[in-house]
Amino acid sequence: MRFAIATALAGVTALTLAAAAQTPPAAPAIARTVVAGTKLPSLGNTPLYFRAVSVSIPPGQKISLSAPNSILYQLSGSTEIADGQPKTITGGGGVLIGGGTTASLTAGNGESTLLYFLLVPKEALDQSIAAAPATVKELYRTPAPLPGLKPGSYELNLTRVTFPPGMPSNRPHHRSGAALYYIVSGTGANTVGGQTAERGPGSLIYEPSGLVHQWGNPGSVPMTFLAFNINPEGVPAVIPETSAKP
Repeated sequence: MRFAIATALAGVTALTLAAAAQTPPAAPAIARTVVAGTKLPSLGNTPLYFRAVSVSIPPGQKISLSAPNSILYQLSGSTEIADGQPKTITGGGGVLIGGGTTASLTAGNGESTLLYFLLVPKEALDQSIAAAPATVKELYRTPAPLPGLKPGSYELNLTRVTFPPGMPSNRPHHRSGAALYYIVSGTGANTVGGQTAERGPGSLIYEPSGLVHQWGNPGSVPMTFLAFNINPEGVPAVIPETSAKP
């Protein structure tokens, strides 16, 4: 009797192990981190544009900058920021520069390199970002106002997203507002209108509302990008394309 029970238990264990061996491991998850963000209580009727610049500050040097609504992202080095409550950001950190606020930035012991994402009206597109000793380089500006924005409350944020290696393209989707991507590392596959293009580090990709697209990571290393996004408050930033086939 004991032998029969032991044999039965052994059989159950073998079946359990066999089932576990046949179960594929779960796919690595997509990682998302909101770096900084705010709510814009009243957008108004003013046409708005995206702009992105890089800012480099020599070690220990101080500069000032301001913009209607913008977010700083630290690529390398460190920066002490004084705009009411002083804080220091290091690589991968970010901070919101609220509308009408002037912030003082002081580089740490090494050179500070930042990305500066701005949401601005047309008259602010050509405004100087910062004076010497900073080095400022414009990376991108939208050629026309962001389409589809209406008076009301909106959410503005910068999110860091990492796609795991070998991730297939996600389902077709579009933005409820608009987004500007900056690829930090890795290479992504961006599909628009049935055409797929590789996007590597330093690439900037603009996604206005209504642009149906897909993203994947066919590479063997993670792909990390930043998404500077605006969307109506209470509405998801990403909307699945219902007419797309599974």
